[in-house]
Amino acid sequence: VNTNDSKATVSVLYCNLLIMNMSRGMRRGVAVCQKRWGHKDTFLTKEMEYNLSKEKASLPELETLQFGKTFSSHMLDIDWTREGGWEKPRIVPYGDLHLSPAASSLHYSLQCFEGMKAYKNDKGEIYLFRPQMNANRLIRSSTRLAMPGFDVDAFVDSLKELLKVDSDWIPQKRGYSLYIRPTIISTDVCLGVAPPASAKLFVITCPVGPYYAEGFKPVSLYADSTNVRAWTGGTGSHKVGGNYGPTIQPQLEAAAKGYSQILWLGPNNTVTEVGAMNMFFYMIADDGTKELVTSPLDGTVLPGITRDSVLALAEKRGIRLGVRTYTMDEVAQKVKEGKVIEAFGTGTAAIVSPVNKINFQDVDYDIPVPAESDSLAMSLMNEILSIQYGDIDYPGWSVRVA
Repeated sequence: VNTNDSKATVSVLYCNLLIMNMSRGMRRGVAVCQKRWGHKDTFLTKEMEYNLSKEKASLPELETLQFGKTFSSHMLDIDWTREGGWEKPRIVPYGDLHLSPAASSLHYSLQCFEGMKAYKNDKGEIYLFRPQMNANRLIRSSTRLAMPGFDVDAFVDSLKELLKVDSDWIPQKRGYSLYIRPTIISTDVCLGVAPPASAKLFVITCPVGPYYAEGFKPVSLYADSTNVRAWTGGTGSHKVGGNYGPTIQPQLEAAAKGYSQILWLGPNNTVTEVGAMNMFFYMIADDGTKELVTSPLDGTVLPGITRDSVLALAEKRGIRLGVRTYTMDEVAQKVKEGKVIEAFGTGTAAIVSPVNKINFQDVDYDIPVPAESDSLAMSLMNEILSIQYGDIDYPGWSVRVA
């Protein structure tokens, strides 16, 4: 175009103005869609929609409960799109999801989840245990998979609403609770390996009994140096579905050998996790001091809420903490020297799971299991239970629901 020509100059100016107006219109259009569809950064509890079940269901006999088999009447359901953001949260009857067979969550493990519990004490008060930590971890997992984050308080408040609706499903007995499973999946209908254009956050709950129905029962471990659960630079520190599926077959093989769980080892036989729990050893250090040892959060270990709680409570008691890299060779040597006091795993389901035996390189190492009155693991578990049921007011940990 010859810009010296007056008509051409007018034409260029007109085109520029047209483009500018189109851009403004597009931005206004996006703003309108954003307002209509949802919010960019988070959902809002105040926009909660309630579609409650008309069917009357009730909590079954507590003694019949099996983990993850019985589900409460309602679920929390929130949709997200990359263009529109978060839609309104909804509490709806528990039911199947409508999902395309091409949804990328089914093909590329674009899914993450959490595990937490609600507790009801003798007074009928309902508590959550450190839910902000679960929310933050879910955000870390979701964003690691190129899926959305959200506001922590909005998540906790929405969860409280669900628990109020299904409060009758929370067992009112010590040792029993309502297990909570928040999950985020990609709903994007696309077979390409790409960031999801849509996702769904849903929360289902199920009443559960004590992890050890017959008492505080120790487990045996198989130290696996062949199969690897997590590696440096991977997703071991995130609660994503891809971390768990591949562990099932090795677990079956360990069970066939007579062991309850796998003790996952890293390079040079470093101790990482046990099953789906964090691992602790209470040992006598070389200087004669008792030390509670666990692996550091180096990217291969999940930052467990129970793990963090055990460390905080132990430190408060004046116990020396050894959050460091250590190997199964070191543990085996300590066992031979009689310097292992006890060992246990920690997690949401069991809280604390004592260990009485570890097979390492085809040798069984017997781990002492102190009497319950002398056990650090048992003492810590009882203290955590008291906080979870609201018997002990621990600021920031016991969160009252109703």
